[in-house]
Amino acid sequence: MRRALLRWLAPFVACAALHAVAEPVTPPEHRRGVEQTFLTYPEWFLVFSPAEYAHYVRDHAPDGFPFWGHVGQFWDGYAAVTRASHARGDELNPGYHLMIMVIGTSTSVEYAIRSAYESLLGRLSAAMAGASTPEDRFGAHVAQDYVDFIRVLPWYEYDFTKQLKALWTEVPWSGGHMARKWERRFALSTEYGIKALYGKLIKLGTKSIYETPLLVTAVVTEPAPHPDARLPDLKLLRTLADGGGLATIPRYDAFMTYAQGLAAQGVEFREIAGNDSIILVSLIGPRDWTPQTGVERWLLEQAILTDAQRKRVVATVQVRQLGAALREWAHGGVQVEHVFDY
Repeated sequence: MRRALLRWLAPFVACAALHAVAEPVTPPEHRRGVEQTFLTYPEWFLVFSPAEYAHYVRDHAPDGFPFWGHVGQFWDGYAAVTRASHARGDELNPGYHLMIMVIGTSTSVEYAIRSAYESLLGRLSAAMAGASTPEDRFGAHVAQDYVDFIRVLPWYEYDFTKQLKALWTEVPWSGGHMARKWERRFALSTEYGIKALYGKLIKLGTKSIYETPLLVTAVVTEPAPHPDARLPDLKLLRTLADGGGLATIPRYDAFMTYAQGLAAQGVEFREIAGNDSIILVSLIGPRDWTPQTGVERWLLEQAILTDAQRKRVVATVQVRQLGAALREWAHGGVQVEHVFDY
């Protein structure tokens, strides 16, 4: 009777044990859905695109920038990651989709207007001047400053009002190429003024709908990471019985730097934000390059529209293979553009 009871209970005990093993070590407040590693790609494309613009306008007039090409890449990328997430059966996360639709639509409208303006008035004034003005250089400086800011904080936190004031108080009013100077002042003043107002509206809406996001990502590693002066914001929360560790590292752009630093220690990842399945990465390489190692699934390939020699590859990597992949890419000289930490 006793043996029969044990045999009857065995499947339930095994199921309970399996459930216990599958429970993430990551505390609930640090867990994020695996679908977010996909859905953060279109959000981060709106960092990659301004970064490409800022790099371009250092040496070129804005009228040559492929605004419409970037609009197409945004929506192509959104479609690709959405298909991949749905194919996995991930949660829908309608709130995140709503946010992507809002920022995608507003950016598409902005880029359409800027493309039309730069192709007409911008190109005409640039041709008349034949050289850059202090306003051109100020615009290029602000473009890069904006990119540096949004790699860490939301775009609507950027102080466009401060830059608008600086344009009119710090940039000389007089000088050569007056037609270009005043055309640029009009273009930049309009851009900064609209973005300042729109940013305030988006900030109010975001604060009322979404919770304030954590600025750290929890990781479970093996072995536990050791202190490193190059990773000052690494915090070891606890050491696990098997020698692994639960730690937090900065989120967003800094996550990539910290993940690369931990990989260089020989650390492997067990969980990232409570997930132990896959994580999305974007890599930059030559147009004829194909990543050979580390990639689980290749989702998307996009040309770098201002550089005919390079392309972006968006792919998934197994969480437990991320450390090895980062080491392999560093050894092979592959540029890791971003690791999408949910």
